[in-house]
Amino acid sequence: MSESASGVQGMSVASAFAGMRSVTPVVFKAGCPDCRGSFELTASALRLAIGATSRTTFYSFTCPDCGASVRKPAGERIVELLTGGGVSTLRLHPTL
Repeated sequence: MSESASGVQGMSVASAFAGMRSVTPVVFKAGCPDCRGSFELTASALRLAIGATSRTTFYSFTCPDCGASVRKPAGERIVELLTGGGVSTLRLHPTL
């Protein structure tokens, strides 16, 4: 059976991806409150935690300049940008 469910027959991987361009990775500008460094981070360097309230919703990263662990609050717009840019997200559950 050489025909797929979509009806495409005999297509190679090379022809399937012909004409596609490489995607530029999303980078986020960030700053370190400890060393005052300013830098760009990829989505894989950031973590987003979404809590029940604005006080428990934050993003974090490790400063590439000084190695400090940085945690900053994330409002609705920041959450939207980070999730849209592929940042790993952890949903925090409220304690009873």
